[in-house]
Amino acid sequence: MGPLTGEDGISRCPWGGGPGVMRDYHDREWGRRVSGESAYLERLTLEAFQSGLSWSTILNKREAFREVFHGFDADAIAAFDEADVERLMQEPRIVRNRMKIEAAVTNARATVALRDVEGLEAFVLSFAPEDPPAWHDTAEMATTSAESKALSKELKRRGFAFVGPTTMYALMEAIGIFDPHLLGCFRRGSA
Repeated sequence: MGPLTGEDGISRCPWGGGPGVMRDYHDREWGRRVSGESAYLERLTLEAFQSGLSWSTILNKREAFREVFHGFDADAIAAFDEADVERLMQEPRIVRNRMKIEAAVTNARATVALRDVEGLEAFVLSFAPEDPPAWHDTAEMATTSAESKALSKELKRRGFAFVGPTTMYALMEAIGIFDPHLLGCFRRGSA
């Protein structure tokens, strides 16, 4: 399926066609570069929490995630202990999955450790594809790439968790490492 024209007369990737949180995310954020450690850690964390769920579920809980994870400040999250994990397991405004919560803490600690090398942002950007994809319709779209597989492998080697190749591909799309919009989508080329 190619881009769809919404009731507002604008052509978008099909998943962002209807009014609401998904369209807002598509139009304002998806595929746009972010900067700074906390922005990268937020996206990495939310992509991990999304695994097995709909993205709209995560978007609807995003403000609560930001609150309970202290604006995705790596130092603050890295200091979480078992009591903090238990507190988050009782927090109804977020996804209460122990493995994902523990992965968020693990990833914050790994992010802090990565500062001694190049930092999370530079590290993730170093896996940008040399030949970015350009799709006409959703049937052509991939869910992994050689770059997302390499990023996943290297993040795991550096102590990160819940960073599989599909999750890392979604991260690369979300933060605009390449333009993920379909050809014909009004956002294509505007990142």
